[in-house]
Amino acid sequence: MSISLGYSHSTKQEGTMDSLEKQLICPICLEMFTKPVVILPCQHNLCRKCAQDIFQASNPYLSTRGTTVTSGGRFRCPSCRHEVVLDRHGVYGLQRNLLVENIIDMYKQEQESSSKPEPARCDQPMCEEHADEKINIYCVTCGVPTCSLCKVFGAHKDCDVAPLNTVFNKQKTELTDCIAMLVGNNDRIQGIMSQLDETCKTVEENGRRQKSKVCESFDHLYAILEERKGDMTLKINAEQQEKLDYINGLMRKYREHLENMAKIVETGIQTMEESEMATFLQCTFDLSLSTRLVAGTNISNLDKVERGYDNMDHYAANFERERRALLTIDFVKDDEDDDDEFEDGEEEEEVNGVTGVTRTEVSPAAAVAATVGANPPKPQLTSPLPQRPTETLGDTATLARATTPVHFPTSTTTPVQFPNTTPVNFPSAEPPTQMSSDTASSQQNTDDKDGPKHVFSFSWLNNQK
Repeated sequence: MSISLGYSHSTKQEGTMDSLEKQLICPICLEMFTKPVVILPCQHNLCRKCAQDIFQASNPYLSTRGTTVTSGGRFRCPSCRHEVVLDRHGVYGLQRNLLVENIIDMYKQEQESSSKPEPARCDQPMCEEHADEKINIYCVTCGVPTCSLCKVFGAHKDCDVAPLNTVFNKQKTELTDCIAMLVGNNDRIQGIMSQLDETCKTVEENGRRQKSKVCESFDHLYAILEERKGDMTLKINAEQQEKLDYINGLMRKYREHLENMAKIVETGIQTMEESEMATFLQCTFDLSLSTRLVAGTNISNLDKVERGYDNMDHYAANFERERRALLTIDFVKDDEDDDDEFEDGEEEEEVNGVTGVTRTEVSPAAAVAATVGANPPKPQLTSPLPQRPTETLGDTATLARATTPVHFPTSTTTPVQFPNTTPVNFPSAEPPTQMSSDTASSQQNTDDKDGPKHVFSFSWLNNQK
């Protein structure tokens, strides 16, 4: 069921008429258009009288006769400043806008009809089905306000109703609570937006800080690279300059030799021009030309540049490993931080352990165990028992047993010689005073067959390639 408000339709109609009236106002006289209404090329409208006035103001030197312009002219549209060019008929050559004129006539008729006295507006809405009944109850079932007759005899006789003021107060309270809740929610949203704004500022600040740190790290790497480049190029320049100085010195010596030879040749030619034999022989004897010419042909006393002296390939650098390392530059992840800390701790412990071994007096086995991971041992002729270069050492006890020297009696010890590929046997009349268990068992088996012998097997030398 709808509610009829006596003033709603009239209010809407008045708003429409006011809007229409604004569209019918002339931009020159600021009043409603007066007939005839002319339309300009830019589609704006003017009263013909107003168009005539603005035309005469824009063209004061054009002659007129009555209201007819004898020659064409131009003026600008007051709405859009578009230039309007007139023909010889002047403003009378502009077309009339009959549509606007008809709308003006309809508007005036509507204004005359609406000027009749309106019925008095009622403060309380009335029921549409019962014109004399006010709306005083609320149908809860249908959710609309109605009158008492509609509840008793009308469409709402089977519906639940409630007093109008009760429903009004209830819904007003609910609406107030919803508005308060919405306002509170807006306050929370404003707080969240403030936090997001602060977060944006923090992200920007942290981003700038981290970019600054990354740039500083790269600048440090650049400085290291520049320093290393300077050192390496300095070495190359030093040797280059040294070789150039040496070669330039040789060139000076050879140049001086050529100049001396040229002088000797010139002297010889002048002597040959002497026609007197006695004088010629005297000159050759005094100047020792023959000796000097023979000596000039001998250049063995002058230094020469050896083959490959100009080669600088020993300064060639291979940066492939560094290039791969640079390509792996990336940000540190959280799990990598833990791994790096663990690896750093192990490296520190290893360094501390190696440092402790070098500072205190320990057995040779412990010293070898501390360094065998980095540098595998190479066979040495002076060591008591060499190890293979590719052999991996075991625990400290095995290493100590392997590196324990064997002592022989002074009378039976023979010098030890190590061939490159052949094992060496050392005959002896008495067994060694100190020997490991494995060596003792092999010694016993050998004594049973060939008599007592001291055998040291260096078969690993045969396996070397």
